[in-house]
Amino acid sequence: MSPKALAFDVFGTVVDWRSSIIAELEEFGSVHGVDADWSAMADGWRSGYAPAMDRVRRGELPWTRIDDLHRMILDELLAAAGITSIADDDVDRLNRAWHRLDPWPDSVAGLTRLKKRFVITTLSNGNVSLLTNMAKRAGLPWDCVISAELFGHYKPDPEAYLGCADLLGVRPDELMLVAAHPGDLRAARDVGLKTGYVARPLENGPNQPPQRYRDGEFDFTATDFIDLAGQLGV
Repeated sequence: MSPKALAFDVFGTVVDWRSSIIAELEEFGSVHGVDADWSAMADGWRSGYAPAMDRVRRGELPWTRIDDLHRMILDELLAAAGITSIADDDVDRLNRAWHRLDPWPDSVAGLTRLKKRFVITTLSNGNVSLLTNMAKRAGLPWDCVISAELFGHYKPDPEAYLGCADLLGVRPDELMLVAAHPGDLRAARDVGLKTGYVARPLENGPNQPPQRYRDGEFDFTATDFIDLAGQLGV
């Protein structure tokens, strides 16, 4: 059975977070006359994301938007780099770099093509304002913006996947999650969603080991969104 709707993971799947964040950090350093290993800082910013969400899950923090988790991580990284004299408004602008991520080259064209047949939405841990601002800047043609924020549960909690299907008025097996991350797809599959894996080999930088998954593990496996559209008959 073909899905009725496609829900997309965003960071890494639709947008190239790493190159975008490195560029923003480099600009920040140039403007403020500070220097650091910006690539390492970008990787640290991203790698702090899952542990921060786990603090919320454990009850150490109340429900917290990703914008605010990103700011907590950024403050720690800047302090560790000895960058402590920047005005709060300037740090806040840097934190909003996650609202300004650039799409992968195939993203806009692929999404536009898929939208001809399917309802397409985000399903991201990013908060609604972040996803909306990103879409407006990058021209991402979503039919709607759905965030884990709406459910008070981050992926891979089941509530996020099932909540997305419920909001769209479809059964779980009529919704397909599209993601570049096998763990996200497995969690969606386990609660009844269809799954589409799209390879993004440069997400974490060059010369990184490929994502691991079994042949046939997901309903679709594609090289990019154009390839996925072709496989789905669009």
